Amino acid sequence: MQDLLLPPSPLDSAWVEREYSNRQLVPEHPAFFARWEKDSEFVRQSLPGRLDLPYGPHARQRVDFFPATASERLLVFLHGGYWRGLDKRLFAWLAPSWVAEGVSVALVNYRLCPAVGIADIVDDAIAALNWIAIHAPVHGAGARRIVVAGHSAGGHLVGAIFAASRERFAFDLARIAGGVPISGLFDFSPMPLFSGNADFRLDAASARALDLHDRRPTIEAPLAVAVGGDESGEFLRQSRLLADRWAPQARGPLVLPGLHHFSVLEALAERGQPLYDAALALA
Repeated sequence: MQDLLLPPSPLDSAWVEREYSNRQLVPEHPAFFARWEKDSEFVRQSLPGRLDLPYGPHARQRVDFFPATASERLLVFLHGGYWRGLDKRLFAWLAPSWVAEGVSVALVNYRLCPAVGIADIVDDAIAALNWIAIHAPVHGAGARRIVVAGHSAGGHLVGAIFAASRERFAFDLARIAGGVPISGLFDFSPMPLFSGNADFRLDAASARALDLHDRRPTIEAPLAVAVGGDESGEFLRQSRLLADRWAPQARGPLVLPGLHHFSVLEALAERGQPLYDAALALA
């Protein structure tokens, strides 16, 4: 195994901030959000869907379905936003290329920090997947083969699902065909020094409890780990760490040249992109 963990010496908070502040690293990020919002509004108006279906009592515990006709394949997507922002409504643009390929799409919202902790968000992700696996057919989306994908914080949630106790799931886990964590976080040791920790409220012990790199997946399906080639060294390390520790079940990481933390997600929707092809091959 490669030594991909941070050195034991004290971390510098300024360095952590530079490595993990993706919006500062990509100054043009507002243009991505604006385009995603515009394109998603068009998709909700033009592609048949079942929107804002509740999997729990909280207003954010909601799912959008975009069914593919007569399909038993389903892509479940968990959005990013550092566990404290963004919304599934911003990501409907992901659905058309998958639906055209015969794969239904489910977009998941979850509660956010600081109202809840990251461990509570993991609970939401598992609850959403349980609800989706049981109720998707009622809403026109077959779910015999489920691929769980997520970006950034959502990439962590994919890993957390795969590492969760099997007793937490209410369906046959053989139905999970694969996982696609994109630019995720799996080593939380830097997070107490990150400015976002004002909302996460992590100390060394609670950060350690969220780590995934030293756990083993309990779900046996393959994972395609991906990250943008132009992302920070730390985000590259995070994906390499999970792929290394969870090999051979985890493949990669697939490092996508020329893509940063936001443009890498668009590769999940574009036919012919290596990330799209890798995810589709799991479905």
